[in-house]
Amino acid sequence: MHAVPSTNETTTGEAPARKLRGDWTPINYDLRDTWFPVSHSRDLCARPIRRIIHAQPYYLWRENGLPIAAEFHPQRSKGEALHLSEFTGGSGFYPVVERYGYIWAWYGNPDAADPLQLPHIPFLPEDGNIPGYTQRTVRFDATSALSVENLIDLTHADFLHANTIGDGISESDVVEVEWTSETVTRTRTVAQKSVAPIMRWVGGVRAKYQDFRAVLHIHLRSNVCISYPRFRPGYDVPNLQPFLPVGKHRSRCDVTFNTTAAPAPFRYVMPRINYIIQPQDNSVVRPQNQRYFEADERLDMHSRFDKPGTRYRYQMEQLAERQAAGQFAYGSDAEPGRDISGLLGMND
Repeated sequence: MHAVPSTNETTTGEAPARKLRGDWTPINYDLRDTWFPVSHSRDLCARPIRRIIHAQPYYLWRENGLPIAAEFHPQRSKGEALHLSEFTGGSGFYPVVERYGYIWAWYGNPDAADPLQLPHIPFLPEDGNIPGYTQRTVRFDATSALSVENLIDLTHADFLHANTIGDGISESDVVEVEWTSETVTRTRTVAQKSVAPIMRWVGGVRAKYQDFRAVLHIHLRSNVCISYPRFRPGYDVPNLQPFLPVGKHRSRCDVTFNTTAAPAPFRYVMPRINYIIQPQDNSVVRPQNQRYFEADERLDMHSRFDKPGTRYRYQMEQLAERQAAGQFAYGSDAEPGRDISGLLGMND
């Protein structure tokens, strides 16, 4: 783990060269050898469904209750020529695991697939036994990396979503960033923040202010975002937001908000907030995504408040460079499946 440097320094203390905005095009980061949660488990049955990862097709269905992931539709015509790729080693079938209420499919060299590299999600049951009301699916008109950047952004929620999860008024607001070669973790601790309207209206929180601590843990290869916000007075709202990279203008997010410990009606209403938040976020990322592909020389500017997003970009660049050099193995500091309960603050 590391402390984040200032936004005008690299980890060596040397000032980096200024980059044109065209140098950061999120769709270029086609990172391999990782598990993607491609579907909620409850959505998978004998009837095939289709998903896309970086333009690579995945057909999913169940046989005898077990999940199958393949490059081809199971009802293809007999004798039809199949064009199988390196992603299945010529077999046509992807490695697949069912855990935490999701179907996880491997993207990359199938010989490297290892269930130990699945992310650890301590607030979801491994067997997926969680009520259906906790799960929703939303889509964004932006590449997955930009969707993640929007989630990282420290100020957008206070303004864009102020009418639901609260404004930016507080006594203090402290941001910390940690990272490994495979993850970035942002922790935001806010004292005496205005109570989130949804907790006042639906959760019955009558205080004027509340303390707020939110940890966002991001797996870089898959853009799986593990979030643990805690409101006092109020409730914990642990959630998983995995941004599936459908294409350069599209990402899919099969969300789980585990609000089962909260009282009714808050536990039922909070997961549905996605249908309010998504249009607000999409109104911002849709036009921004298109600008990344326009030919111009305007700088992609950022400020000192963007340290988490800047670190995310830097770590993505480093990982992409390693993979471009043929280095796909996980580093000694990675441990995707390590217990992150303490990191999320669940033990506090």
